[in-house]
Amino acid sequence: MCGIAGLFDTRGRRDFDRDLMKRMNDIQFHRGPDEGDLYFEPGVALGHRRLSVIDLSTGQQPLFNEDGSVAVVFNGEIYNYQELVPELEGLGHRFHTRSDTEVIVHAWEEWGEDCVLRFRGMFAFGLWDRNRQTFFIARDRLGVKPLHYALLDDGTLVFGSELKVLMQHPGIDRRIDPLAVEEYFSLGYVAEPRTIFKGARKLQPAESLCIRRGEPPPAPKTYWDVRFSLDNPLSLGEACAELTERLDESVRLRMIADVPLGAFLSGGVDSSAVVACMASQSSEPVNTCSMAFDDPAFNESEFAQMVADRYQTRHFVETVKSDDFDLIDTLAALYDEPYADSSAIPTYRVCQLARKHVTVALSGDGGDESFGGYRRYRQHLAEEKMRGAVPHGVRSPVFGLLGRLYPKADWAPRVLRAKSTFQSLARDGVQAYFHEVSILRDDMRHRLFSSSFRRELAGYNAIEVFRRHAANAQTDDPLALIQYLDTKTYLVGDINTKVDRASMAHSLEVREPLMDHKLVEWLASLPSDLKIKGQEGKFLFKKALEPLLPNDVLYRPKMGFAVPLARWFRGPLKQRVRDALLGKVLAETGIFNRDYLEHLLDAHQSGARDYSAPLWSLLMFEAFLRNTHRSAATPLASVATAS
Repeated sequence: MCGIAGLFDTRGRRDFDRDLMKRMNDIQFHRGPDEGDLYFEPGVALGHRRLSVIDLSTGQQPLFNEDGSVAVVFNGEIYNYQELVPELEGLGHRFHTRSDTEVIVHAWEEWGEDCVLRFRGMFAFGLWDRNRQTFFIARDRLGVKPLHYALLDDGTLVFGSELKVLMQHPGIDRRIDPLAVEEYFSLGYVAEPRTIFKGARKLQPAESLCIRRGEPPPAPKTYWDVRFSLDNPLSLGEACAELTERLDESVRLRMIADVPLGAFLSGGVDSSAVVACMASQSSEPVNTCSMAFDDPAFNESEFAQMVADRYQTRHFVETVKSDDFDLIDTLAALYDEPYADSSAIPTYRVCQLARKHVTVALSGDGGDESFGGYRRYRQHLAEEKMRGAVPHGVRSPVFGLLGRLYPKADWAPRVLRAKSTFQSLARDGVQAYFHEVSILRDDMRHRLFSSSFRRELAGYNAIEVFRRHAANAQTDDPLALIQYLDTKTYLVGDINTKVDRASMAHSLEVREPLMDHKLVEWLASLPSDLKIKGQEGKFLFKKALEPLLPNDVLYRPKMGFAVPLARWFRGPLKQRVRDALLGKVLAETGIFNRDYLEHLLDAHQSGARDYSAPLWSLLMFEAFLRNTHRSAATPLASVATAS
C-alpha cells in the first residue's frame, strides 16, 4: 500500500517546483514509510511513498516500461497480476520486476484506457505516457482506494491519495463548499465526487480520467457498474456451493504477500467467514486481531474468541476503554474533511493493534451491502410493502398529514414511532431510504442551518446524491435498489474512507475479499429472497457458512462496531461538546442557528432525546475547522458569503 501524488501541465511543459512536490509527497509519509521517490520531466512531476508488500527489493516507484516512456505511481494491489504477466509477455512485453505495479504500464501500452477492465483489485494510480502526451488517472471499481484531484485555472492537474496532499498546493480553492456541508450533515460524510473544498474533487469509484496535453480535459469516464439482474436460476444448495468456491478464491488472491499477514476478527459473520477461509488455505496459524470493549453493550470479543479457538488462530486482543475519546482531534486531521462515523475510533485502535503484528490484514468490509445484512434493509422492505399497497397519489397527502400532526416520540421503540412511520410512508422508496440513513433529517437540517446559509444552498438537498445514483440503478427491486445506493454512497464515502485512513495512519494494508468485483457481480445476479428471507438477513451467506462457523456467531443479533456516544455527551464529554458547539469556531462560519444548537445540547443532556449522532457530527465538524481548515493557512471566512 502506498501514497501517490503528482502534477501535470495539461497545456504545456512548465517545470514544477521541486519543494512543492516534496511537500506533497512528504505529507503522506504515513502511507508509505519504507521508501519515497520523486520524478520530474518538463510538465510532469510524480511522487510516491511506498509500503513494501510485494517484491520488496525491486518494486520501487515511479515505475517505468522498457524504454522509460511510460511512468506510473500506484496505490493498491492488482490481485490477478500473476495471470496478466504471462499474457502480456506473450504479447511481447518484457518485465524487470516481480511487482504487480509493472503490470499497469504494460497493460496501458497494450490496451490503453481499457487496461482497467483487466485489473482485479483495489487501486488508484496516475500514469504518464510521453509518446502519447497523455496523462491517465483511475480508481478501482468499488472505491476501496482514494484518489483526489483538482484542475486549476492555469491548466495544472493536481492529484494525490489524500486531500491533504492537494492542500499543499497554493492554487487550490480552499473555500468550503456549501453543498458539501449539506451532504455531510445528511450522510455523515461528503459524497463523491465532491470534497469539503470548492477547489478539489474525488475521482468516483470505477472512474478514469484521460487527458491529452494541449486538449481540453474531458469529464471523468465510468468504466464499470454493478447490475442487479436478479435472474440467476440457482437453487439454494447450488448457490451455497458456488458462493463457498468464490469466497475461497477471493480470499486466496488476497493472501499473496511477502510480509506478515493477518485478519481483523470482530466476531461478526463477515470477518469470521474471512478467517475461516484463510485458515483452510494456510499451513500456519492465521494471525487475528480483535478489539474488546469494557462496556458489555458494545463487546463482541467472546464471539471472536469462539472463531479463534475453532481455527486455532494466533489471536491478539486489546480492550478499548469506554471513555476512549481522546482521538477526536487526531481523526479530524486524519480524514482531512468532516467525517462523522464514530466507529472510526475502534477502527483506528484495531489497526493500531494489527500493525504491531502484521503488515497486511484482511477485513470483512462490504458484506452487509452485498449480502443484505443491515437491519435497515428489513425495515425498508416492510415499509415498501405498505407503500406498495396504497397509490402514491393517496399515500403522499394522507400519510404526510398524519406525519405532521402525530406527536414525535424519538424515545419510543422503532415500531411505536408512528410519526416517523407516517412520514416514511408518505415518501417514495428513494426518499424514504434517504430519510432513514440521514444523520440530521430534512426538518432538522432546516432548523440547524442559518437563514443566510440556506440561501447559499439555493434549494440543494443531499437527496440529489441518491437520486443521481438511483437513475443509473437499472432495477426497481426494493432491496436491490438500496443495495445499489449503499454500494455507491455509504460503502465508499463511509466504510472505505474509514478503513483506508485508519489503516494508512498506521502503515497497515487492509484487503477486502467481500468487495471482489467478480463476487459482487455474481451476488447481484441472485434473487433478493436469497439475501433476506423473512426477518433473516444474509440468508444465503449464513447458510453457506453453517459448516464453517458456530450458530452463535451466525445467528446472534448484529451489534456493530460502535462507541457509547449518548453516555459520553451526558457525562465525560458534556462540557467539551457544549463548548465546541457554542464556541466561536462554529459561530464564525455563519452556517449554524445557535438556538437550535442549544436545543440539541439541552434535549440530549437532559435525557429527553438521543441526539448523540447529530452532536457527534457537529463536534467533528468543529474539530475539522480547527485542525484542518485553519491549518491550511486560510481565513475562516463565513461560508455564507462565498460565491
